[in-house]
Amino acid sequence: MFLQMVRRSTPQAQIDEQAFPVRLFILVPEMGFGTLMVPMHKWLVANVGQTNHALHGSGKATQRDAVALYLRNPIDAVKFLQAFPILELADGTVKPGYYSPAAPRGNSEEEDLEMCNLYNQTKAVDAMRQLFAGIENRTGNLEPGSISPNYQAPIIRHMGEGRLELAIARWGMPSPKSVLKTERDPGVTNVRNLASPHWRKWLGPAHRCLVPVTSFAEWNQGNKWFGPTDEGAPMFFAGIEVRGWKSVRKVKDGETVDDLFAFLTCPPNAEVGAIHPKAMPVIFTKPAEWETWLGAPFEIAAQLQRPLPDGDLQLLDGPI
Repeated sequence: MFLQMVRRSTPQAQIDEQAFPVRLFILVPEMGFGTLMVPMHKWLVANVGQTNHALHGSGKATQRDAVALYLRNPIDAVKFLQAFPILELADGTVKPGYYSPAAPRGNSEEEDLEMCNLYNQTKAVDAMRQLFAGIENRTGNLEPGSISPNYQAPIIRHMGEGRLELAIARWGMPSPKSVLKTERDPGVTNVRNLASPHWRKWLGPAHRCLVPVTSFAEWNQGNKWFGPTDEGAPMFFAGIEVRGWKSVRKVKDGETVDDLFAFLTCPPNAEVGAIHPKAMPVIFTKPAEWETWLGAPFEIAAQLQRPLPDGDLQLLDGPI
């Protein structure tokens, strides 16, 4: 029942943190939600989906009680608040994991804010060893599954002496300082403008990486998943990475030191453009492409910032 507020167990909290990266803290009206709960519930089911949101009691976000609405996508959060303008959002509160459409995202205007903020990675370590001879595994037991911004994911990066390693890094490169309004930096997930001075220092071969991916989602009235037409073929995002970066990613954690990554975007091909006409990730499916990205001078590697040929991707029923 939508009206029921539940106290989350630790495992359930971890599941929600991964599945619903967007959270709204909504202040409880002085007279309670009353009859407003019914249309809110109907709107969420009709426009977001029964399994694409969760509602929990969150205690006092400020001096007043609040509830936490968990969503998968920031677009849903914006539309929900537009549908119910009477609701008062607890913006400005310092709360673990807090996010709202009114809060700074850490992305500059040049980035693709609404694209590909969810992907799936199910390739095992053995698959990476077959593709990259002598690669060092530093991921431990690599857990397959969906990956959201600000969460850990495997990347293939340089480890010195011409060798590669499969390592874990956090999705979201450091944001330009000019766009940050608070100490917290949630990171930039998608990078488009390679001419920007902010990105220039991380475009050399030493900071380039590959991000293993088996399918990725673009948003259009729900997540639409894409995968290679040649099912099972290897696929990588063109990534950049930095190691040992100090920042406040989540208020509850304070300052942390993280290895970070993001991936490049480009104009969409025909398949992605039908769903998301603005952009798509830069994707490599051929060894020559990922070898060039990892090792070539920037003038050559930058030519790979292009869409996959039309027909190389297909719409999927869900993540693979």
